[in-house]
Amino acid sequence: MNKASNYLYTGDNIHFLHRFDSESVDLIYLDPPFNSKRTYSAPIGSKAAGTSFKDMWSWDDIDEELLETLFITHPCLVDFIKSIEGIHGKPMMAYVLYMAQRIKEMRRVLKEAGSIYLHCDPTASHYLKIVMDDVFGRDNFRNEIVWCYTAPSGSVKSFPKKHDIILFYTKSDEWTFNADAVRIPYKKLNTNKGQSHFGADVSLSSKVRDEYLHRGKMPESWWPDFSPVGRLKKERTGYPTQKPLDLLTRIIKASSNEGDVVLDPFCGCATTCVASQQLNRKWIGIDIEEQAAHLLVERLSDDAGMFKDFVHRFDFPERTDLPIESPSKPELKQAMFDEQGGKCNACENEMRIVDFHIDHIIPVSKGGSDTRENYQLLCGNCNMIKGNRPMEYLRSKIAKRDNLLSQQITFGR
Repeated sequence: MNKASNYLYTGDNIHFLHRFDSESVDLIYLDPPFNSKRTYSAPIGSKAAGTSFKDMWSWDDIDEELLETLFITHPCLVDFIKSIEGIHGKPMMAYVLYMAQRIKEMRRVLKEAGSIYLHCDPTASHYLKIVMDDVFGRDNFRNEIVWCYTAPSGSVKSFPKKHDIILFYTKSDEWTFNADAVRIPYKKLNTNKGQSHFGADVSLSSKVRDEYLHRGKMPESWWPDFSPVGRLKKERTGYPTQKPLDLLTRIIKASSNEGDVVLDPFCGCATTCVASQQLNRKWIGIDIEEQAAHLLVERLSDDAGMFKDFVHRFDFPERTDLPIESPSKPELKQAMFDEQGGKCNACENEMRIVDFHIDHIIPVSKGGSDTRENYQLLCGNCNMIKGNRPMEYLRSKIAKRDNLLSQQITFGR
């Protein structure tokens, strides 16, 4: 993947994530749909006019062909996701599974010292936190940030719901965090004495107090200092779920350095991309809506004050961390035949080498690459059943067949 340019990709993010190099991204921020059971549309006349999406989920939104990997690598997580149907219904189960499939790939592309911020609301934040605990490790949970805001509300039977949750995780126990870059002013009223800083009710000299005030303090994990975009006329694009630029600026300053790569796999109206450009970071945005590309061009020109090194692509990038190998190489087939012990990688039947087909585990059409790690040998029957689908599809078919056969044998007895 060429890191010299900034990229916007249009399409399903999981297919692009498959093609990104492992450990190629320094910071991930994502503001995915929340399963709010609402339809969002940008108003006519706004920059985002024509943009609309339904934040309602069903099993049709799940790529069942990619489920097998989760079953193998995160069995406890799969059991948890199954339980959601009984608690919250099948749509929520489908939504959490959709997110889990993508979060797993995000961890792979994140560098060891990288961080990820998952922006959500109370609708599903408790479910997504368990997903993050399982994929990133509960010991790598750093903060549950609460973005508090005010806005009109017609609520009369409960307290108005005016906050979002941002889950902050790292990939390891060593991560980038620039505390001094995100300090905020102290209230002078609280700094005449140094109790909060020094742990005692100690009077401060004028010089020490001035230095104390000048340095500022670290923001707590609740952030009341960012207004919703609806109040920020200069930033408004009309995009239904747009977040304020200052919110992303704080996150990017804290958890990345100049020249780092910032990824937003649900980039929408490209606020993350704009903030990254302004802060001299490289960025990658992915969104399924083509309208996001038009908004990005306009926002970078107007807001960032510059527009360069921007590439918009619909096709998948080539991985550069793995060597590309042609499936026509005779020695490749022989090596795979030896590794698989002369057996089909699906049904495990033994065959001659000439009876095997070299097949992609993840098809090229879904982000698979021509790399050794993505090749396998299948017998003719398994290759025909699988077709142009991921390996998980074939394994599920074989599992269903074996289960049915087992039931028939039991019934016959």
